[in-house]
This record gives sequence, C-alpha cells and structure tokens, in this order.
Amino acid sequence: MPATTRYTGAAIGLHWVIAVAIVATFSLGIYMHELPLSPDKLKLYSWHKWAGVTIFLLVLARIVWRLAHRPPAPVAGMPAWQRQAAEAVHVLLYVLMVAVPISGWLMSSAKGVPTVWFGVLPLPDLVGKDKGLGELLETAHKALNLGMAALVLVHVGAALKHHLVDRDDVLVRMLPMLKKP
Repeated sequence: MPATTRYTGAAIGLHWVIAVAIVATFSLGIYMHELPLSPDKLKLYSWHKWAGVTIFLLVLARIVWRLAHRPPAPVAGMPAWQRQAAEAVHVLLYVLMVAVPISGWLMSSAKGVPTVWFGVLPLPDLVGKDKGLGELLETAHKALNLGMAALVLVHVGAALKHHLVDRDDVLVRMLPMLKKP
C-alpha cells in the first residue's frame, strides 16, 4: 500500500499505545473501584492516576502530530454519511481523551487527594477541596469514561465492518501488517 494512503508511523504508534493504555486504565478503574479500602487499593489508585496523566500527555502529543500531519484521505467509494460519522466519532474520541483525565484530576483535587505523577512530580490541584464538587466530578468522570467506552466500541466495530464486510483499506491503514481482505 502506498505510504500516502496510510497513517504515518508516529500516528500509528501513538494510536495503539494510547488505545492499549486507555483499555488498561479503564479496566483498572473498574477493578479498583469496588475494592475495600486498603494500602493495595490506594496503590492502584495511584497507578490509575499516573496512567491517566501519561495518557493525557500522549494525547496532547497525538493532537499536535495530527495538526501537523494530515490523515490519509477517506477510502474511495465510502458514502458521505460514513465519512461524516467517522469524523464525528474521531472528534468526540479526541474530546473525551482530553476530558476524561482532566475530570479525574479535577475530582482528585476536589476530594483533597493529591496527584503525584509516578510518585515524584506533584501536580497542582485544579480546584479547592469540596466534597460535593468531588462527588459531582466522580459522576462526571464515570459518565465520560462510559461514553468513551461506547465510542471505542463503535470505532472498533466500524473498523471491523470495513475490513470484513466492505473489504476496504480502512483498518489496513492503521494495522499495516494486515493485508486487504
């Protein structure tokens, strides 16, 4: 496949590193939430926050990369509604990839729990300690995560539909080791 129809290596790398990190961090969030309070639970919360900050920084790098490097054109023959839907899903995913870690950081700040990246770099609180706001932000963080999970499923489903049903190059452009079916 010509390089002009594929994403760049950096875009592909950032896509998959961020995707794996989001799935792992989401899974950790679900797991740790129901654990009884213990030193292990607090350690998992720290890891979750470290991962969230790291994902946030990787997403910022990805946004900068995307602004400087145009993605390949849509595959030939794709209906306009599918191009528009794909664009809308991508925009919403970018918004959520920024909003989810920020909502978690805001929640931690409001609950009075500092975020210390990798146990070394303390991040400033974004808001003052406020129990009610912390609970509201916890609800928002959960809702944003569930919204992102739903969009990720739509994104993956659409990619698989393009590969297995339409038999076009949509998935191959992001997974170059695949061959067009």
